[in-house]
Amino acid sequence: MAEHTKSEPDIHYPKLGVCLFVGIILWWMPPPQGLDLVGWHVFAVFFATILSFILRPVPMGPAVLLALVVLAATNTLGETGKESFKAAMAGYGNTTVWLVVGAFLIAGAMIRTGLGRRIALGCVVRFGKTTLGLGYATAVAEFILGPAIPSNTARGGGIMAPIVNSLARALGSSPENQPKRAGEYLMLNGAHLNLITAAMFLTGMAANGLVAEAAAGSGKGIEFGWMTWLKGSIVPGLVSLLLLPWFLFKLLKPELQDAKAAQTKAREQLSEMGSWTRGEKIMMGVFVVMLVLWASGKIHGMHTGVVALIGVLVLILTGTEKWEGITGNKEAWDAMIWLGGMVCMAGLLKDHGFIAWFAGSMEGQVSGLGALATALILALVYFYSMYGFSMLTGHITAMVAAFLALAIAAGAPPLLMVALLAYFSNLCGCLTNYSTGPVVIYSGFGYVPVARWFKIGFIVSLFHLVVWLGVGLPYWKLLGWW
Repeated sequence: MAEHTKSEPDIHYPKLGVCLFVGIILWWMPPPQGLDLVGWHVFAVFFATILSFILRPVPMGPAVLLALVVLAATNTLGETGKESFKAAMAGYGNTTVWLVVGAFLIAGAMIRTGLGRRIALGCVVRFGKTTLGLGYATAVAEFILGPAIPSNTARGGGIMAPIVNSLARALGSSPENQPKRAGEYLMLNGAHLNLITAAMFLTGMAANGLVAEAAAGSGKGIEFGWMTWLKGSIVPGLVSLLLLPWFLFKLLKPELQDAKAAQTKAREQLSEMGSWTRGEKIMMGVFVVMLVLWASGKIHGMHTGVVALIGVLVLILTGTEKWEGITGNKEAWDAMIWLGGMVCMAGLLKDHGFIAWFAGSMEGQVSGLGALATALILALVYFYSMYGFSMLTGHITAMVAAFLALAIAAGAPPLLMVALLAYFSNLCGCLTNYSTGPVVIYSGFGYVPVARWFKIGFIVSLFHLVVWLGVGLPYWKLLGWW
């Protein structure tokens, strides 16, 4: 469930044919002036892969594997088959990829032990006396679960959305009967909060690692790891979590104020879970220790991926997770296939000159605007271009590296640009009802008509810009990021 927007479709051969046809046409076109043939061929395969992410003729994993096989089989990346294959597989040794895989394995235990559900229900019992209180209970639960569950679909759609839907119905609100009583507010609130927590943590969404890798490969020596990511997001992120439930409450004006019925329902569900199990206690301990180790990486020197794998091993050696459960975690290994492949292709685009060529070609379009203005304009274009994408991963993969290179070439502050791209990569999912898995799931419950979802989404996008630029820019100035 690596951030897909719906259940995996069967192979759609006409769409697959379109992707292959476009890739072949680009492959045989002469490269533009200033770009060598290898860089152009890599781009042709990369573009066809991004098109497959948009049209979705096959799942992401097979699409990426097909791209890597094409590059290896044509000896595009080396003089011999062995050299080309080795270059095509380089992404699978990437440390960020293994951080995401480890976090997915931890997330599986978080869900299977029931700890994630217990945390969510506990937040509702604690804060959910009113409809607004339920909004804040969702925010607290998302914030707690965000760092440990890197599939925002698993976190938002698998844990939170079913609980939120159950609470709405407990309050007498359903898609068919009085959706504005409470359900509309709870659904929109849950979907948009999920995007905030996805933005706040490197491990909040699977494809965030692609942004970190783009920063590392920018040529500016930018390390945007787990703690740096959080250091930049914590202030605007907490402000967003604090204000968004209230903002949506005032905007949507749910008809019901008293939510004690939903609180009682959550208390009943929590009671049915019984007392804490041994597995839940161990999972909670591993979760806390991992957060401490991630936050103190500069002291002990361990990579965040190593910390995640230590957590996995503790769960296995204590019997909390079985090896069969680890090897059967399809979300983790699916994420490894597509993320490792995309990291590889992103690196190849840089190594073979495509990114530099693109930045040089476009530099004149944004030069002369000033460093800060350049960063903000490119960030806004990046944010609202999400209207054209059906998943956050495709948007990130297609645009982050190129926009970062263009911004740096035009004189924008590198670290500030990385931060804007990192956080906007998730927040931009607010714009549509098809942007990412949990948004599709919340929207799919049917409480909010599509046109209204778009309208509210645009208003929420303005909210994000006010908070993340109004609060974020001064804070990042204080950090010395621009």
